[in-house]
Amino acid sequence: MAKKSYRTAINDALRSEMRRNPDIIILGEDVAGGQGATGDVGVVGSVFGVLGGLYKEFGPTRVIDTPISESAIVGAAAGAALTGLRPVAEIMFVDFVGVCFDQIYNQAAKFRYMFGGKAKTPMIIRATIGAGFRAGAQHSQSMHPLFTMVPGLKVVMPSNAYDAKGLMIEALRGDDPVIYLEAKTLYDTEVEVPDEAYRIPFGEARVAREGKDITLVAFGPMVPRALAVAEAVGKDGISAEVIDPRTTSPLDEDTILESVEKTGRLVLVDESPPRCSLASDVAAIVADKGFKSLKAPIKSVTCPHTPVPFAPVLEDEYMPNPRRIEAAVRAVMKFD
Repeated sequence: MAKKSYRTAINDALRSEMRRNPDIIILGEDVAGGQGATGDVGVVGSVFGVLGGLYKEFGPTRVIDTPISESAIVGAAAGAALTGLRPVAEIMFVDFVGVCFDQIYNQAAKFRYMFGGKAKTPMIIRATIGAGFRAGAQHSQSMHPLFTMVPGLKVVMPSNAYDAKGLMIEALRGDDPVIYLEAKTLYDTEVEVPDEAYRIPFGEARVAREGKDITLVAFGPMVPRALAVAEAVGKDGISAEVIDPRTTSPLDEDTILESVEKTGRLVLVDESPPRCSLASDVAAIVADKGFKSLKAPIKSVTCPHTPVPFAPVLEDEYMPNPRRIEAAVRAVMKFD
């Protein structure tokens, strides 16, 4: 099995499903790549190159460059989904969701409910998330908690190329609106990925590393960091289990609770500000449903409650880094 990058795995999923289903379309700003420029149109495929080659294979009626208007992109996608198409709308940076949030939470998320189950909204909104890219406060946020709290949306956060492909195919074959969040810092990371199509069901967490002393629950781009810390503390005899929820809505509470029941300790790693984060949400779930299993207080490692800094040294400290995660693990392990 060949290794593929996170970027390539998403492209593979989109390409194979577009060949399989002619109702799938892609729309967004510069999704063809090079439109109106002197270069070769369609080679790059979006600002991060995820859609490279799709325009050349499927043409301008299925890979549609749009004006710079996120509200128009998402509104058009929601309407297209109601007519039977399966649109994949791209928002370059999740930070821009503010100008199209009404179309997401007040329209697409509610169509099935408002029409008594008679309407389907098979649409995907792809967006990049996360700091560490030196892109400034308006292009570096992780806003997954905002989507997770909306009933009717499914929220996907792949942490590796294998999951990125399987979760994308699952989203493309579903009938509900999906927010598919891609970590910019993971695009070039590689793992083994099958060439053939496969699906990863939503709401099924991955036990990324087994352990018996402490549970680390990490989301999206924080999973590799949690795994690195688990490896580091393992040299001192601390056996850390790492849980990757894969999707935040639906959330696999059972796997998290079973892990905490086994280890008795929990550290949460979430790249969002601390208030109303996924870390605080999961901490509340475990405190409510798994309190008797806990041997120590729950610790959360999040970003501070401040905009993302632009200065590299500040941005690196802003993110949950291995040093901060390891400190939290060791603090929790002091409790018997």
